Amino acid sequence: MVASSTTDRPGATANRVRGDLVAVGLAALLVAVAVAVRGSPPLYGSWLPHGSPASVFAVLLAVAAVVWGPALATSLPWRGLLATGYVASLAWLLSLALVDGWQRGFAARLATPHEYLHEVTGITDIPAMLDTFADRIVAGTPGFWTTHVAGHPPGAVLVFVWLDRLGLTGGVWAAFACVTTAALVSVAAPVTLAALGRAEAARACWPFVVLFPGAVWLAVSADAVFAGVTACGIALLAQACRAAHRGSRYAPAQAVGAGALLGFGVFLSYGLVLLGVVALAVLLLGRSARATLYAAGGVAAVVTAFAVAGFWWFDGYRRVVERYNQGIASERPYSYWVWANLACLALAVGPAVVAGLHRAWLRRAWTPMVVLTAAALCAVLVADVSGLSKAEVERIWLPFAVWLLPATALLPPGVHRWWLAAQAATALAVNHLMLTVW
Repeated sequence: MVASSTTDRPGATANRVRGDLVAVGLAALLVAVAVAVRGSPPLYGSWLPHGSPASVFAVLLAVAAVVWGPALATSLPWRGLLATGYVASLAWLLSLALVDGWQRGFAARLATPHEYLHEVTGITDIPAMLDTFADRIVAGTPGFWTTHVAGHPPGAVLVFVWLDRLGLTGGVWAAFACVTTAALVSVAAPVTLAALGRAEAARACWPFVVLFPGAVWLAVSADAVFAGVTACGIALLAQACRAAHRGSRYAPAQAVGAGALLGFGVFLSYGLVLLGVVALAVLLLGRSARATLYAAGGVAAVVTAFAVAGFWWFDGYRRVVERYNQGIASERPYSYWVWANLACLALAVGPAVVAGLHRAWLRRAWTPMVVLTAAALCAVLVADVSGLSKAEVERIWLPFAVWLLPATALLPPGVHRWWLAAQAATALAVNHLMLTVW
Protein backbone atom coordinates (compact mmCIF):
# COMPACT_ATOMS: atom_id res chain seq x y z
CA MET A 1 0.00 0.00 0.00
CA VAL A 2 1.06 3.58 -0.59
CA ALA A 3 -0.78 5.31 2.20
CA SER A 4 -0.60 4.54 5.89
CA SER A 5 -2.67 1.62 7.06
CA THR A 6 -6.22 2.41 8.20
CA THR A 7 -5.66 0.25 11.25
CA ASP A 8 -3.09 2.62 12.74
CA ARG A 9 -3.83 3.56 16.32
CA PRO A 10 -4.94 7.19 16.94
CA GLY A 11 -2.04 9.54 16.64
CA ALA A 12 0.11 7.09 14.67
CA THR A 13 -0.20 9.08 11.46
CA ALA A 14 0.83 12.30 13.19
CA ASN A 15 3.77 10.50 14.79
CA ARG A 16 4.93 9.24 11.42
CA VAL A 17 4.72 12.70 9.91
CA ARG A 18 6.77 14.03 12.80
CA GLY A 19 9.22 11.20 12.22
CA ASP A 20 9.48 12.18 8.54
CA LEU A 21 10.29 15.75 9.53
CA VAL A 22 12.82 14.62 12.12
CA ALA A 23 14.55 12.46 9.50
CA VAL A 24 14.72 15.40 7.10
CA GLY A 25 15.96 17.62 9.92
CA LEU A 26 18.77 15.19 10.71
CA ALA A 27 19.74 15.07 7.03
CA ALA A 28 19.78 18.89 6.96
CA LEU A 29 21.93 18.89 10.10
CA LEU A 30 24.35 16.49 8.43
CA VAL A 31 24.63 18.86 5.46
CA ALA A 32 25.10 21.84 7.80
CA VAL A 33 27.89 20.09 9.74
CA ALA A 34 29.60 19.11 6.47
CA VAL A 35 29.47 22.75 5.38
CA ALA A 36 30.75 24.00 8.74
CA VAL A 37 33.68 21.57 8.90
CA ARG A 38 34.78 22.19 5.33
CA GLY A 39 33.90 25.88 5.19
CA SER A 40 31.85 25.35 2.03
CA PRO A 41 29.28 22.85 0.73
CA PRO A 42 30.74 19.37 0.20
CA LEU A 43 29.48 19.41 -3.39
CA TYR A 44 31.99 19.61 -6.22
CA GLY A 45 31.67 23.16 -7.44
CA SER A 46 31.94 26.75 -6.23
CA TRP A 47 29.64 29.19 -4.49
CA LEU A 48 28.29 31.48 -7.21
CA PRO A 49 24.70 32.77 -7.04
CA HIS A 50 23.56 33.07 -10.65
CA GLY A 51 20.67 32.64 -13.03
CA SER A 52 19.58 32.94 -16.66
CA PRO A 53 16.37 33.12 -18.70
CA ALA A 54 16.16 29.34 -18.31
CA SER A 55 15.63 29.90 -14.58
CA VAL A 56 12.10 31.10 -15.31
CA PHE A 57 11.38 27.96 -17.31
CA ALA A 58 12.81 25.74 -14.56
CA VAL A 59 10.63 27.40 -11.92
CA LEU A 60 7.52 27.13 -14.10
CA LEU A 61 8.20 23.43 -14.70
CA ALA A 62 8.63 22.88 -10.98
CA VAL A 63 5.37 24.66 -10.19
CA ALA A 64 3.53 22.67 -12.85
CA ALA A 65 4.91 19.39 -11.48
CA VAL A 66 3.91 20.31 -7.93
CA VAL A 67 0.41 21.48 -8.86
CA TRP A 68 -0.57 18.88 -11.45
CA GLY A 69 1.89 16.03 -10.97
CA PRO A 70 0.01 14.03 -8.32
CA ALA A 71 -3.30 14.33 -10.19
CA LEU A 72 -1.76 13.30 -13.52
CA ALA A 73 -0.11 10.34 -11.81
CA THR A 74 -3.49 8.86 -10.99
CA SER A 75 -5.48 9.94 -14.06
CA LEU A 76 -3.29 9.44 -17.13
CA PRO A 77 -3.36 6.10 -18.95
CA TRP A 78 -0.21 4.08 -18.30
CA ARG A 79 1.58 4.63 -21.62
CA GLY A 80 0.59 8.29 -21.62
CA LEU A 81 1.97 8.61 -18.11
CA LEU A 82 5.33 7.18 -19.13
CA ALA A 83 5.55 9.36 -22.24
CA THR A 84 4.57 12.48 -20.28
CA GLY A 85 7.12 11.62 -17.61
CA TYR A 86 9.89 11.26 -20.16
CA VAL A 87 9.15 14.60 -21.81
CA ALA A 88 8.76 16.38 -18.47
CA SER A 89 11.98 14.84 -17.14
CA LEU A 90 13.88 15.86 -20.26
CA ALA A 91 12.53 19.42 -19.96
CA TRP A 92 13.56 19.52 -16.28
CA LEU A 93 17.06 18.30 -17.12
CA LEU A 94 17.54 20.79 -19.92
CA SER A 95 16.17 23.75 -17.95
CA LEU A 96 18.49 23.07 -15.02
CA ALA A 97 21.50 22.70 -17.31
CA LEU A 98 20.71 25.95 -19.11
CA VAL A 99 20.52 27.89 -15.85
CA ASP A 100 24.32 27.96 -16.20
CA GLY A 101 24.06 29.21 -19.79
CA TRP A 102 24.28 27.46 -23.14
CA GLN A 103 28.05 27.11 -23.32
CA ARG A 104 28.91 26.70 -19.65
CA GLY A 105 25.92 24.60 -18.75
CA PHE A 106 25.44 22.46 -21.83
CA ALA A 107 27.53 22.73 -24.99
CA ALA A 108 30.98 22.87 -23.37
CA ARG A 109 30.40 20.68 -20.31
CA LEU A 110 31.92 17.58 -21.89
CA ALA A 111 34.56 19.37 -23.95
CA THR A 112 37.14 20.04 -21.21
CA PRO A 113 40.63 18.46 -21.27
CA HIS A 114 39.61 16.03 -18.51
CA GLU A 115 36.57 14.66 -20.31
CA TYR A 116 35.94 11.82 -22.77
CA LEU A 117 35.68 13.96 -25.88
CA HIS A 118 39.30 15.00 -25.41
CA GLU A 119 40.36 11.46 -26.35
CA VAL A 120 37.75 10.63 -28.98
CA THR A 121 39.52 12.07 -32.01
CA GLY A 122 42.67 10.15 -31.16
CA ILE A 123 40.89 6.78 -31.13
CA THR A 124 41.08 5.65 -34.75
CA ASP A 125 41.26 1.90 -34.12
CA ILE A 126 38.70 0.61 -31.57
CA PRO A 127 40.10 -2.97 -31.33
CA ALA A 128 43.60 -1.62 -30.73
CA MET A 129 42.27 0.81 -28.15
CA LEU A 130 40.54 -1.99 -26.22
CA ASP A 131 43.61 -4.21 -26.39
CA THR A 132 45.88 -1.55 -24.89
CA PHE A 133 43.36 0.29 -22.74
CA ALA A 134 44.53 -1.02 -19.35
CA ASP A 135 48.17 -0.22 -20.19
CA ARG A 136 47.32 3.48 -20.42
CA ILE A 137 45.41 3.91 -17.16
CA VAL A 138 48.19 4.72 -14.70
CA ALA A 139 49.52 8.27 -14.95
CA GLY A 140 53.06 8.41 -16.28
CA THR A 141 52.71 5.46 -18.62
CA PRO A 142 53.18 6.17 -22.35
CA GLY A 143 50.10 7.88 -23.76
CA PHE A 144 48.18 7.66 -20.46
CA TRP A 145 44.51 8.51 -20.65
CA THR A 146 42.95 11.77 -19.49
CA THR A 147 41.30 11.72 -16.05
CA HIS A 148 37.80 10.51 -16.83
CA VAL A 149 38.79 8.01 -19.49
CA ALA A 150 41.38 6.48 -17.17
CA GLY A 151 38.93 6.40 -14.28
CA HIS A 152 36.39 4.22 -16.09
CA PRO A 153 36.35 1.02 -18.11
CA PRO A 154 36.48 1.47 -21.91
CA GLY A 155 32.71 1.27 -22.34
CA ALA A 156 32.38 4.88 -21.18
CA VAL A 157 34.63 6.38 -23.83
CA LEU A 158 33.24 3.95 -26.40
CA VAL A 159 29.82 5.58 -26.08
CA PHE A 160 31.27 8.89 -27.25
CA VAL A 161 33.42 7.25 -29.90
CA TRP A 162 30.31 5.58 -31.34
CA LEU A 163 28.49 8.93 -31.34
CA ASP A 164 31.40 10.44 -33.24
CA ARG A 165 31.37 7.56 -35.74
CA LEU A 166 27.68 8.25 -36.36
CA GLY A 167 28.50 11.83 -37.21
CA LEU A 168 27.18 13.21 -33.93
CA THR A 169 30.40 15.03 -33.17
CA GLY A 170 31.20 17.55 -30.46
CA GLY A 171 30.00 18.71 -27.08
CA VAL A 172 26.42 19.54 -28.03
CA TRP A 173 25.62 16.07 -29.35
CA ALA A 174 27.41 14.46 -26.42
CA ALA A 175 25.45 16.55 -23.92
CA PHE A 176 22.17 15.84 -25.70
CA ALA A 177 22.93 12.10 -25.63
CA CYS A 178 23.50 12.33 -21.90
CA VAL A 179 20.25 14.09 -21.04
CA THR A 180 18.08 12.02 -23.37
CA THR A 181 19.49 8.85 -21.83
CA ALA A 182 19.13 10.20 -18.29
CA ALA A 183 15.45 10.95 -18.88
CA LEU A 184 14.87 7.21 -19.38
CA VAL A 185 15.05 6.88 -15.59
CA SER A 186 11.60 8.51 -15.45
CA VAL A 187 10.31 5.51 -17.42
CA ALA A 188 12.47 2.76 -15.92
CA ALA A 189 11.69 3.32 -12.23
CA PRO A 190 7.86 3.24 -12.57
CA VAL A 191 8.04 0.34 -15.04
CA THR A 192 10.11 -1.66 -12.55
CA LEU A 193 7.62 -1.17 -9.74
CA ALA A 194 4.69 -1.99 -12.01
CA ALA A 195 6.40 -5.15 -13.27
CA LEU A 196 6.91 -6.21 -9.66
CA GLY A 197 3.18 -5.92 -9.05
CA ARG A 198 3.04 -2.43 -7.56
CA ALA A 199 1.31 -0.34 -10.20
CA GLU A 200 -0.16 2.02 -7.60
CA ALA A 201 3.30 2.65 -6.14
CA ALA A 202 4.68 3.23 -9.65
CA ARG A 203 2.13 5.99 -10.15
CA ALA A 204 2.74 7.44 -6.68
CA CYS A 205 6.48 7.85 -7.17
CA TRP A 206 6.18 9.02 -10.79
CA PRO A 207 6.18 12.81 -10.12
CA PHE A 208 9.11 12.41 -7.72
CA VAL A 209 11.12 10.60 -10.36
CA VAL A 210 10.37 13.37 -12.85
CA LEU A 211 11.33 16.12 -10.39
CA PHE A 212 14.47 14.36 -9.15
CA PRO A 213 16.93 16.90 -7.63
CA GLY A 214 19.80 14.79 -8.94
CA ALA A 215 18.90 16.19 -12.35
CA VAL A 216 21.30 19.01 -11.44
CA TRP A 217 24.16 16.54 -12.02
CA LEU A 218 22.52 14.32 -14.61
CA ALA A 219 22.58 17.35 -16.89
CA VAL A 220 25.25 17.23 -18.06
CA SER A 221 27.56 14.34 -17.15
CA ALA A 222 28.46 10.94 -18.49
CA ASP A 223 27.03 9.49 -15.27
CA ALA A 224 23.65 10.38 -16.77
CA VAL A 225 24.32 7.74 -19.42
CA PHE A 226 25.38 5.26 -16.73
CA ALA A 227 22.19 5.90 -14.76
CA GLY A 228 19.89 5.69 -17.77
CA VAL A 229 21.41 2.54 -19.25
CA THR A 230 21.48 0.60 -15.99
CA ALA A 231 18.01 1.78 -14.97
CA CYS A 232 16.67 0.39 -18.23
CA GLY A 233 18.51 -2.86 -17.49
CA ILE A 234 16.84 -3.14 -14.08
CA ALA A 235 13.42 -2.35 -15.57
CA LEU A 236 13.86 -4.92 -18.34
CA LEU A 237 14.94 -7.49 -15.75
CA ALA A 238 11.75 -6.92 -13.75
CA GLN A 239 9.68 -7.23 -16.91
CA ALA A 240 11.49 -10.45 -17.84
CA CYS A 241 10.56 -11.96 -14.47
CA ARG A 242 6.92 -11.03 -14.96
CA ALA A 243 6.94 -12.32 -18.54
CA ALA A 244 8.48 -15.61 -17.42
CA HIS A 245 5.68 -16.17 -14.90
CA ARG A 246 3.14 -15.50 -17.65
CA GLY A 247 4.83 -17.94 -19.97
CA SER A 248 5.61 -15.26 -22.53
CA ARG A 249 7.87 -16.25 -25.39
CA TYR A 250 9.57 -12.86 -25.06
CA ALA A 251 10.83 -13.55 -21.52
CA PRO A 252 14.21 -15.05 -22.57
CA ALA A 253 14.98 -12.16 -24.92
CA GLN A 254 14.02 -9.62 -22.26
CA ALA A 255 16.21 -11.33 -19.66
CA VAL A 256 19.21 -11.56 -22.01
CA GLY A 257 18.71 -7.91 -22.95
CA ALA A 258 18.56 -6.93 -19.29
CA GLY A 259 21.76 -8.84 -18.59
CA ALA A 260 23.49 -7.25 -21.57
CA LEU A 261 22.55 -3.72 -20.43
CA LEU A 262 23.65 -4.38 -16.86
CA GLY A 263 26.78 -6.13 -18.09
CA PHE A 264 27.62 -3.14 -20.26
CA GLY A 265 27.00 -0.95 -17.21
CA VAL A 266 29.91 -2.66 -15.47
CA PHE A 267 32.08 -1.52 -18.39
CA LEU A 268 30.80 2.03 -18.08
CA SER A 269 31.93 2.46 -14.48
CA TYR A 270 33.76 0.10 -12.15
CA GLY A 271 31.52 1.02 -9.22
CA LEU A 272 28.43 -0.16 -11.06
CA VAL A 273 29.30 -3.73 -10.20
CA LEU A 274 27.57 -2.83 -6.91
CA LEU A 275 24.34 -2.31 -8.83
CA GLY A 276 24.25 -6.09 -8.88
CA VAL A 277 22.73 -5.79 -5.40
CA VAL A 278 19.71 -3.99 -6.89
CA ALA A 279 19.51 -6.52 -9.73
CA LEU A 280 19.59 -9.35 -7.20
CA ALA A 281 16.79 -7.64 -5.27
CA VAL A 282 14.67 -7.57 -8.43
CA LEU A 283 15.37 -11.25 -9.09
CA LEU A 284 14.42 -12.16 -5.54
CA LEU A 285 11.19 -10.20 -5.86
CA GLY A 286 10.51 -11.58 -9.34
CA ARG A 287 11.24 -15.19 -8.32
CA SER A 288 12.11 -16.48 -11.74
CA ALA A 289 15.03 -18.90 -12.04
CA ARG A 290 14.59 -18.88 -15.81
CA ALA A 291 14.98 -15.10 -16.04
CA THR A 292 17.98 -15.28 -13.72
CA LEU A 293 19.79 -17.78 -15.95
CA TYR A 294 19.12 -15.86 -19.16
CA ALA A 295 20.14 -12.57 -17.55
CA ALA A 296 23.37 -14.13 -16.32
CA GLY A 297 23.98 -15.25 -19.89
CA GLY A 298 23.55 -11.69 -21.11
CA VAL A 299 26.07 -10.41 -18.57
CA ALA A 300 28.53 -13.19 -19.46
CA ALA A 301 28.25 -12.37 -23.16
CA VAL A 302 29.28 -8.74 -22.58
CA VAL A 303 32.15 -9.69 -20.26
CA THR A 304 33.36 -12.26 -22.79
CA ALA A 305 33.18 -9.79 -25.67
CA PHE A 306 35.36 -7.27 -23.85
CA ALA A 307 37.80 -10.00 -22.75
CA VAL A 308 38.15 -11.31 -26.29
CA ALA A 309 38.73 -7.73 -27.47
CA GLY A 310 41.64 -7.49 -25.03
CA PHE A 311 40.23 -5.78 -21.93
CA TRP A 312 39.96 -7.75 -18.70
CA TRP A 313 37.85 -5.91 -16.12
CA PHE A 314 39.97 -6.91 -13.11
CA ASP A 315 43.17 -5.66 -14.74
CA GLY A 316 41.52 -2.32 -15.34
CA TYR A 317 40.16 -2.14 -11.80
CA ARG A 318 43.55 -2.87 -10.24
CA ARG A 319 45.20 -0.14 -12.25
CA VAL A 320 42.43 2.41 -11.76
CA VAL A 321 42.86 2.13 -8.00
CA GLU A 322 46.50 3.07 -8.52
CA ARG A 323 45.50 6.01 -10.76
CA TYR A 324 42.88 7.08 -8.20
CA ASN A 325 45.52 7.33 -5.49
CA GLN A 326 47.78 9.32 -7.82
CA GLY A 327 45.23 12.08 -8.13
CA ILE A 328 43.30 14.50 -5.93
CA ALA A 329 41.71 11.62 -4.02
CA SER A 330 44.92 11.27 -2.02
CA GLU A 331 44.31 14.80 -0.66
CA ARG A 332 40.73 14.09 0.42
CA PRO A 333 40.57 12.82 4.03
CA TYR A 334 38.60 9.62 4.45
CA SER A 335 37.59 10.67 7.98
CA TYR A 336 35.59 13.56 6.51
CA TRP A 337 34.26 12.16 3.28
CA VAL A 338 33.03 8.87 4.72
CA TRP A 339 30.15 10.81 6.29
CA ALA A 340 30.15 13.98 4.15
CA ASN A 341 29.46 11.76 1.13
CA LEU A 342 26.09 11.01 2.71
CA ALA A 343 25.40 14.74 2.99
CA CYS A 344 26.05 15.02 -0.76
CA LEU A 345 23.67 12.13 -1.37
CA ALA A 346 20.98 13.79 0.77
CA LEU A 347 21.16 16.88 -1.44
CA ALA A 348 21.03 14.79 -4.60
CA VAL A 349 17.98 12.74 -3.64
CA GLY A 350 16.13 15.52 -1.80
CA PRO A 351 14.06 15.67 1.41
CA ALA A 352 11.17 13.60 0.04
CA VAL A 353 13.44 10.58 -0.42
CA VAL A 354 14.82 11.05 3.10
CA ALA A 355 11.25 11.04 4.44
CA GLY A 356 10.47 8.02 2.26
CA LEU A 357 13.47 6.18 3.70
CA HIS A 358 12.09 6.85 7.17
CA ARG A 359 8.79 5.33 6.05
CA ALA A 360 10.65 2.35 4.57
CA TRP A 361 12.41 1.83 7.90
CA LEU A 362 9.03 1.65 9.65
CA ARG A 363 7.49 -0.84 7.21
CA ARG A 364 6.94 -4.36 8.50
CA ALA A 365 6.57 -5.92 5.07
CA TRP A 366 9.34 -6.34 2.53
CA THR A 367 7.49 -4.67 -0.33
CA PRO A 368 9.26 -3.92 -3.62
CA MET A 369 9.62 -0.28 -2.56
CA VAL A 370 11.40 -1.29 0.64
CA VAL A 371 13.55 -3.98 -0.97
CA LEU A 372 14.73 -1.76 -3.84
CA THR A 373 15.62 1.14 -1.54
CA ALA A 374 17.37 -1.21 0.90
CA ALA A 375 19.40 -2.71 -1.95
CA ALA A 376 20.37 0.73 -3.25
CA LEU A 377 21.38 1.82 0.26
CA CYS A 378 23.56 -1.27 0.63
CA ALA A 379 25.31 -0.46 -2.64
CA VAL A 380 25.88 3.14 -1.51
CA LEU A 381 27.25 2.13 1.88
CA VAL A 382 29.68 -0.36 0.37
CA ALA A 383 30.88 2.30 -2.09
CA ASP A 384 31.22 4.75 0.78
CA VAL A 385 33.26 2.63 3.18
CA SER A 386 35.49 1.40 0.33
CA GLY A 387 37.26 4.75 0.28
CA LEU A 388 37.08 4.79 -3.51
CA SER A 389 34.26 7.34 -3.44
CA LYS A 390 35.55 10.46 -1.74
CA ALA A 391 33.61 13.55 -2.88
CA GLU A 392 31.74 14.06 -6.16
CA VAL A 393 29.31 11.33 -5.13
CA GLU A 394 26.35 13.60 -5.90
CA ARG A 395 27.27 12.64 -9.47
CA ILE A 396 29.02 9.30 -9.10
CA TRP A 397 26.22 7.69 -7.07
CA LEU A 398 23.38 8.76 -9.37
CA PRO A 399 22.87 5.22 -10.76
CA PHE A 400 22.27 4.06 -7.16
CA ALA A 401 20.37 7.17 -6.07
CA VAL A 402 17.59 6.71 -8.62
CA TRP A 403 16.68 3.42 -6.87
CA LEU A 404 16.03 5.30 -3.65
CA LEU A 405 13.17 7.14 -5.40
CA PRO A 406 10.66 4.25 -4.98
CA ALA A 407 10.65 5.08 -1.26
CA THR A 408 8.61 8.20 -2.08
CA ALA A 409 5.68 5.91 -2.91
CA LEU A 410 5.41 5.25 0.83
CA LEU A 411 4.60 8.89 1.60
CA PRO A 412 0.92 9.70 2.29
CA PRO A 413 -0.78 10.97 -0.91
CA GLY A 414 -2.19 13.98 0.92
CA VAL A 415 1.26 15.50 1.40
CA HIS A 416 2.80 14.68 -2.00
CA ARG A 417 2.58 18.28 -3.20
CA TRP A 418 4.47 19.55 -0.16
CA TRP A 419 7.23 17.01 -0.65
CA LEU A 420 7.40 17.73 -4.37
CA ALA A 421 7.78 21.42 -3.57
CA ALA A 422 10.66 20.55 -1.24
CA GLN A 423 12.30 18.50 -4.00
CA ALA A 424 12.01 21.33 -6.49
CA ALA A 425 13.28 23.89 -3.98
CA THR A 426 16.34 21.74 -3.26
CA ALA A 427 17.25 21.39 -6.93
CA LEU A 428 16.64 25.04 -7.75
CA ALA A 429 18.57 26.28 -4.71
CA VAL A 430 21.62 24.13 -5.44
CA ASN A 431 21.59 24.99 -9.13
CA HIS A 432 21.25 28.76 -8.61
CA LEU A 433 23.54 29.16 -5.60
CA MET A 434 26.41 26.93 -6.75
CA LEU A 435 28.20 26.59 -10.04
CA THR A 436 28.47 22.83 -10.22
CA VAL A 437 31.21 21.30 -12.34
CA TRP A 438 28.93 18.65 -13.80
